[in-house]
Amino acid sequence: MSTETLARWQFGITTVYHFLFVPITLAMSFLVAIFQTMWVRTGNNAYLRLTKFYGKLFLINFAMGVVTGIVQEFQFGMNWSDYSRFVGDIFGAPLALEALLAFFLESTFLGLWIFGWDRLPKKIHLATIWIAAIGTNISAIFILAANSWMQNPVGWRFNELTNRAELTDFGAVLLNPVLLVTLPHQLAAAWMVSGALVAAIGGWHLYRLGRGDGNHEQREEKTHRTAVRIGAVAMLIGSLGVLISGDLQGKVMTEVQPMKMAAAEALYETEQPADFSLLTIGTLDGQREVWSIKIPRLLSFLAHSNFTGEVQGINPLNRQYQAEFQPQLQQVYGPEIANRMTTYNPNIPLTYWTFRIMMGLGFLAMGIGVLTLWLTRGNRLPRSKIWFAMMVTFPLAPLFANSFGWIFTETGRQPWVVFGVMPTAAGVSPGVTPGMVLFSMITFTLVYGVLAVIEVGLFLKYIRMGLPEVEEPKVLEDEDSPMSFAY
Repeated sequence: MSTETLARWQFGITTVYHFLFVPITLAMSFLVAIFQTMWVRTGNNAYLRLTKFYGKLFLINFAMGVVTGIVQEFQFGMNWSDYSRFVGDIFGAPLALEALLAFFLESTFLGLWIFGWDRLPKKIHLATIWIAAIGTNISAIFILAANSWMQNPVGWRFNELTNRAELTDFGAVLLNPVLLVTLPHQLAAAWMVSGALVAAIGGWHLYRLGRGDGNHEQREEKTHRTAVRIGAVAMLIGSLGVLISGDLQGKVMTEVQPMKMAAAEALYETEQPADFSLLTIGTLDGQREVWSIKIPRLLSFLAHSNFTGEVQGINPLNRQYQAEFQPQLQQVYGPEIANRMTTYNPNIPLTYWTFRIMMGLGFLAMGIGVLTLWLTRGNRLPRSKIWFAMMVTFPLAPLFANSFGWIFTETGRQPWVVFGVMPTAAGVSPGVTPGMVLFSMITFTLVYGVLAVIEVGLFLKYIRMGLPEVEEPKVLEDEDSPMSFAY
């Protein structure tokens, strides 16, 4: 394999792995804050038990997300130095703000929350987890701002003397139409994952109670049922946000990345009106459709909010891009890169199926969420093994939907690393050999495998332990008393 191919595989493996922790961090922080708020307002220690139980799981996930996230920035310098040099002036601003503002905010106040149970007044301690949760979500703003610029570069100019992109309008970067729809879509998707996780863990404990497994008290049944229903409601609210923002995302994608929309639907020729593909089989070279099942006019509605809009196809877009971008590529990157751009469409089967798997898993999670609320009404205790299978599937469906959504987003942009500006082939580090990339990819994969075992082991261990016994935290009056670790 070439250096470019291996570098893309490595970045994909490490990024998808890291992103397994991100949605849980984004929304679980708020769910823990909500549980603690309910405890502060009601004085009911059941909410304190939920706070400490899910707070411990949140901290395990947060720590693993930080460790795996560090590798992402190292890779820019390791395998993508030409890309880093080209976009450094633009990426520097949002990534610096993410580190200086968001990361320090969340890490500082998360530390105060962990160690402040016996040192801070109850309401001030509550404020620390809310600020930490806000910090994690501010971090998402700046990361997505950088990624959205790769999808739709705005607020910049090309300096021919330095051969670099230079930032001219940071406000335009933060108001990028892609960012404005991607941010709510991702945050809502995170609520789907975290809500489903909270509900599934509580649902598993209800399943154990229903089968008489474990030494549980009646109060634990009520507490776990509360977690199940709050988690399921949070997941369904997130689902509504995903549906609304996803619809807006499709319209923005049609406007700024029509090739990605065409690839997502395996739409080879321009159609007006355009049909939505339920199943399309194309030729192996990805040039034409062989057989398909479609819903008439639905794609036009998704792209333009009407049933008669035109949606451009893969083949005419390829011809358009050849005429539009080929001279620019010859001038900036030379014939070696320009001649490799024989086609401007991404991997059609990969783009097509990741888009559908993402949607299918999302709708599956919604269905389980509704069914969970129905089956836990009243004082019912689930005993069927079908319930156990549902609780295992519940958090995994939206979690993997997130992953497939990002695979679709990033591979659908190919062959561009910055759409319409920089081909992926031009961003690879010139001094890196395939052997170097292969060695680091194998090393990272093995290390991440070990981390996966640790993460899953810790999660299962503390889930099985169940709700902790708690006492009302008391603020220590002695200033010299040591701070205590809450867990």
